[in-house]
Amino acid sequence: MIQTLFGSLEEPEKRNIFGRMKEAVSRTRESLNERLESVVALTREVDEASLEELEIGLIASDLGVRTSTEIIQTLRERAKRHEIENGAQLRDLLKGQIKSILDAEEEQDFFKPKQTAPPRVIMMVGVNGAGKTTTAGKLAAYFRGQGKSVLLCAADTFRAAAIEQLEVWGQRTGVEMIKTKQGGDPSAVLFDALHAAKARETDVVVVDTAGRLHTKNNLMAELDKMRRTAQRIVTGAPHEVLLVLDATTGQNGLQQARLFTESAGVTGIVLTKLDGTAKGGIVVAIANELHLPVRYVGVGERLEDLLPFDSQSFVDSLLGS
Repeated sequence: MIQTLFGSLEEPEKRNIFGRMKEAVSRTRESLNERLESVVALTREVDEASLEELEIGLIASDLGVRTSTEIIQTLRERAKRHEIENGAQLRDLLKGQIKSILDAEEEQDFFKPKQTAPPRVIMMVGVNGAGKTTTAGKLAAYFRGQGKSVLLCAADTFRAAAIEQLEVWGQRTGVEMIKTKQGGDPSAVLFDALHAAKARETDVVVVDTAGRLHTKNNLMAELDKMRRTAQRIVTGAPHEVLLVLDATTGQNGLQQARLFTESAGVTGIVLTKLDGTAKGGIVVAIANELHLPVRYVGVGERLEDLLPFDSQSFVDSLLGS
């Protein structure tokens, strides 16, 4: 059962997520399965040549050299022990390897109830162009759809368009927003938003921050100041720092994630534009190399096109159920 910030999703919704995930990763699946099918069709016995062919396919799907090598090495050891008899078994073992990598990070304690009063504070970070402000609006809509009260905080005060864009999302979803003028102090607007949320007993505050470049130390310092502000007002805040990554950036996105994790205390990933790339394997690389769970994936432009990530749906969509 897929879990969310507040509980579990029902089976019908899980089936719906599988269908939409399958559609989103279709380009990656076509690319990877073409390679895998050639291995299965041409090889009765899984040998070194077939494993090398599969490794090329994994790297091409953006699992990265390190992750792909680790997966193939495990499969190679199984093959040496004659535990892989054919291509079908190879596919099943590959699915198991990928799922175990994703599940290792999903098992963190984010989903366990915390003994703190509301609100839950979620900070969105990431570079410009990744879809951070849009994702903040969609995430607010997602929680509201679960019956939770939500408040948006427009703390990206460096870009006027960000405040206006988030306000549009608030109007579309019926979620109130706390804002200030362009150029205002991001920590000050966060201060106001959290006090308002506490007074209203709001369930969730989604905080949009500036699309800061990871090379700008002053902007990272501002983000750290916001985290300290949140901690003073709400116990345990921020409860999540979600890094929004564009799936089409591939390994560059992995480097972004690495630097933001070091500087901003990232606790999870939101991967946007998953439907626009043949390199959806970046999901696995992030989990394996950065030990970060993927919390949500963006699979389209519509309001409802932000899905809670589920490893089983992802693996089945990628390699067949």
